[in-house]
Amino acid sequence: MTIKRIGIVCPYSWDVPGGVRSHVADLAVTLQGRGYEVNVLAPVEDPNTLPKYVFNGGRPTAVSYNGSIARLSFGVRATRRVRQWIREGDFDVVHIHEPVAPSLSLLTCWAARGPLVATWHSSHERSRMLSAGYYVAQTAMEKIRGRIAVSEAARETLVEHIGGDAVLIPNGVRVADFRDQESFAIEGTQRILFLGRINEPRKGLEVLLRALPQIFSGLERCEILIAGPGDPQEYEKFLDPQWRDRVSFVGAISDEEKRRTLRQVDVYVAPHIGGESFGIVLAEAMAAGTAVVASDLAAFDRVLQSGKSGRLFPVGNAKALGSAVVEVLTDQNRRRMLIEAGNARVMDFDWERVVEDVIAVYEAVHLSGEKVEEDLRGQIVGRFAGRRSRDNEGTL
Repeated sequence: MTIKRIGIVCPYSWDVPGGVRSHVADLAVTLQGRGYEVNVLAPVEDPNTLPKYVFNGGRPTAVSYNGSIARLSFGVRATRRVRQWIREGDFDVVHIHEPVAPSLSLLTCWAARGPLVATWHSSHERSRMLSAGYYVAQTAMEKIRGRIAVSEAARETLVEHIGGDAVLIPNGVRVADFRDQESFAIEGTQRILFLGRINEPRKGLEVLLRALPQIFSGLERCEILIAGPGDPQEYEKFLDPQWRDRVSFVGAISDEEKRRTLRQVDVYVAPHIGGESFGIVLAEAMAAGTAVVASDLAAFDRVLQSGKSGRLFPVGNAKALGSAVVEVLTDQNRRRMLIEAGNARVMDFDWERVVEDVIAVYEAVHLSGEKVEEDLRGQIVGRFAGRRSRDNEGTL
C-alpha cells in the first residue's frame, strides 16, 4: 500500500525555537512538497500561532530536562489529545521525535500501535530522572519498528540507555530557504552572531563575553549580535562600559529572522561547552554562506569536518575563541575558504537529500499495509497520569 498520511510528534513547545522543533517543521514542509499529507502534534502556548498542519497538543509546562529548560506537555488532558489525534489522523505512519521525552512523544508511544518510527536527537549522561524515564519507556519501545538517530552521539545514547540500534540520518536544512534571503553588509563594519538561549550555560555565552576585549582590540569596527530568549542582565558584569555600545541583545527571533540574520553577519560563533549531539545551527550558518567559528565538541567537529568547514577552538577557551574570530575576520582568504567549504558541506544536510532516507524508513515499516491505531491496552498511561490533578494540565 502507498503511504499517504504521515503523523509527526514534536515533544517541545511549538512557540519556542529549538533544534528539534525546527527539524520537525522542516521535515513536515519537505514531505508536503513531495505530495504527502502531514499533520504534526505539538504542545503550544498560543494556538493562534499554529500553522494549519499542526494539531494543538495542549499547553506546555517548563521543566528541567537534558541540561535545559524544556516546555513539555504531559498528563491526563495531554493523553486525551494524543488519542484524539491518533483516532482522527488515519495515519499510515507516525514519526515520534525524542520518544523517551516525558511529553507527547512518550504518550504517543504508549497510546498507539502500528507503523511507528522514532528519531533520537539528544545525547546525555543518565540522571536519576532520565534513568526512571528510560525504565518506564521500555514498556513502549518494543512498539517502534523504525529507529533513527541524527548523530553518532545520539545513536550511542540510544544503544547505551535503551538497547537496540538505529539508522544514522542527520538533521536536515532547507538550504534554499537560507540562500533565498537578501545578503548585505554594513560597509566597514564586521558583525558576529551568537544564537541560543542566553541563560543556558551549555550554550557558552559567558565564554564569548570573556573573549570580547580580545576581539574588540583586534577588530576596530566590530559588532556582536546576541540573539535568543532569556534575561541578559546577569551578563552585564562581563561587559566593560567601553564595549557596551558594540554589543546588542536582540532577544528571541523567529525562524525567518534567523535566516535573514545569518545572511547579514560575517561570522557565526558557537561557543557551546557541552550537551550537543549535532549542531543544526552550524549547518544553517553554512547554508546562509556565513563563516563558522565553533568550539571543538565532538559533534561540532564532525559537522565541520575537523575544521575544514569551520574554524574550531578548544571548548571553554575564551582566549582561543578571540584569536579564532580575529583570524577569520582579518584573513579574507581564510574566511572565503571556510565559506566555500561550508557551502559544499551543507549539501550533505539538505532536506531534499535527507528526506529520501527518512521516506525509505517509512516505507520499510509500512510494508504490512497497516494503519496506525489507538492502543487501548496502554493503561500504563492512565496509572501515571492519574497521579496528577486533572486541573494540572501539562505537568509531570
